[in-house]
Parts: sequence; C-alpha cells; structure tokens
Amino acid sequence: MTEQLWLKQAYQKGHQVAKITSKPAKRTRPELLNGTGPIWKSIAVDAACSGNPGVLEYRGVWTETAEELFRQGPFAQGTNNIGEFLALVHALAHLKKEGLNIPIYSDSKIAIGWLKRKKCKTQLQADEQNVRLFELINRAEKWLQDNPYENEILKWDTILWGENPADFGRK
Repeated sequence: MTEQLWLKQAYQKGHQVAKITSKPAKRTRPELLNGTGPIWKSIAVDAACSGNPGVLEYRGVWTETAEELFRQGPFAQGTNNIGEFLALVHALAHLKKEGLNIPIYSDSKIAIGWLKRKKCKTQLQADEQNVRLFELINRAEKWLQDNPYENEILKWDTILWGENPADFGRK
C-alpha cells in the first residue's frame, strides 16, 4: 500500500495521521529495540483541554496501533488532570469488562497519583457548567472503591518515546 493511500485511509477512519506516521520511526530508536521502550500490548490514555479550566475531552487507544477504544467529551469547564484521571478509570473499567490484565499508560503523574488514592483531588469547583463532569468524577471514584484491579498503571516516558499514542496533537 502506498503511503499516500495509507494516509488517506487513516484520515477517513479518524486517526491522527501525524501520530500514525511517526510511530514506525519511533520503533527504530535504540531504547525501543533493546527492550527499554513501552509495552506495546497496552492501552494509552490522554486528555486535551482548551484552557484551564476549559473544554475537555479524553480518550484511550491501543498503544501499538493507536486505534481508538473510547473517547469522551467535550465537557465544559474541565482540566487536563481531571480528563487524565477519568481516562485512566475508563480504561480500567474497559479492561475489567473485557477480562484483560494489560498495562495502562498515562503521561500524567498527577492523575496516576489520584488513581492510586482513588480520589480526584482537583481544586476545581463544581458549577452549573461542569455538573456532568463532576458526576463522572463521583462515578469514577465509586468505581475505584468498588472494583479492585491488577492492571499496572505506568508513566509514559515522553522524553524517550515521544508523544503518547493517545495524544490529541494540539500542542
């Protein structure tokens, strides 16, 4: 398949072409070839927020292919950390439902910390614009309290590996 046809098909399927076209090159980096790279059989999550607070969305993808598994949003008056937290919980719930014990990557240390404490520690205040977002936060916290999980939650190493495959590419 020609690269042009491949790019056209990726675009038609809604894939982020820049992310897909850069992935094969990343795999040739020495740290990926010698086993210090990411675990490809995993899920990567990310969030994007226009402003702080601002319009928020999040998603999860298969790390190896960048195929989107879920996307939520847009939500009014959210933060990137909230989106990352919700994406992690969404990925855990998805994997539990599918019976898969594979790692989940996030590039957010804060969201990973919130997940481990089973509590979204945002300073953002709920209001009439973001009520749906706070309903999801409460639901996510309850899910964490009620559902043990064994999946590893790993920090995506952006410096070594480039952008997270779930990245929205809006920087």
